[in-house]
Amino acid sequence: MPFYDLDDIPEELVTPKHSTALGRLITGEQVEFGILRFKAGEGAKMHSHPHEQVVYMLRGRMRVTLDSEVMEIGPGQAALFPSNAPHKTDVLEDAEVVSVKGIVGGVGHRI
Repeated sequence: MPFYDLDDIPEELVTPKHSTALGRLITGEQVEFGILRFKAGEGAKMHSHPHEQVVYMLRGRMRVTLDSEVMEIGPGQAALFPSNAPHKTDVLEDAEVVSVKGIVGGVGHRI
């Protein structure tokens, strides 16, 4: 289906193996789009995956660690995680983000 109302998509723990993200996902053949929510103090532990990923902050703040580089990002800012790059996030304020991830081996966020 080419059209979606995100309110009609059930929320789920998106990557429970790596993070506490709760969100709604739209999955295509090559890309997956998600609106994810985190509470302050949550985030994603250090991990890597073969998927390229972009995270765009809608609200809140998070500290992003990519390899050994650390940056705080907030609304209107984004981070690009290259394939297989070790990264983690520490949510500093309740946050809502857009996350777009490539599909690799038939999966996107649900790794």
